[in-house]
Amino acid sequence: MAEENQVENTEAAQSPEFAIQRIYTKDVSFETPNSPAVFQLDWKPEIQLDLDTRSTKLAENTYEVVLSVTVTATVEDKTAFLAEVQQAGIFTIGNLPEAQLAHTIGAFCPTTLFPYARETVASLVNRGSFPQFNLTPVNFEGLYASYVQQRATQDNVAQSSETH
Repeated sequence: MAEENQVENTEAAQSPEFAIQRIYTKDVSFETPNSPAVFQLDWKPEIQLDLDTRSTKLAENTYEVVLSVTVTATVEDKTAFLAEVQQAGIFTIGNLPEAQLAHTIGAFCPTTLFPYARETVASLVNRGSFPQFNLTPVNFEGLYASYVQQRATQDNVAQSSETH
C-alpha cells in the first residue's frame, strides 16, 4: 500500500502542470495626436499592428508573460490613433521538457492573453470616439513556429560560417 502511494505521488509530481494565477493589464496608452482634425477626414484608415512577447521567470515554475499590442491607425498620412496595451499574466508551468516549456511560454500563454488585450484595445478605440474596432485573431502557434524556424536557420548560418 505504501509503495502504491509512493508511485502515485511520483507520477503526480512528474505530470505536466499549467495554471493561470493572474491576468492583468500592465500598461495602457491611447493617443489621438491629430484630433479633432482627424474626425473631419473620410474614415478609411490604414491599420498597423505590432505584437511582441516577453517572459520573466518569477520563481520555480512561475512565469510572467507579457503580450505587447500596438495598433496605429492612419488616415491620409495623419495618425488617427495609437493604442498600446501590455497584457500580462502570471502562469504556473511545471514538469515540461525545455522545448515544450518554450512553446507554452511563446505560443500558448500569448494565445491566452490575446482576447484580454483585444478587448482593451477595442474599448480604448471606442472611448476615443472612433468607429468600432476589433483585432482579428492572431495565430501565435504559427508565429512561434516561424520564430523557431528562423532561429534554427540563423544557428545553421552561424555554424557554417564558423566551420569555413
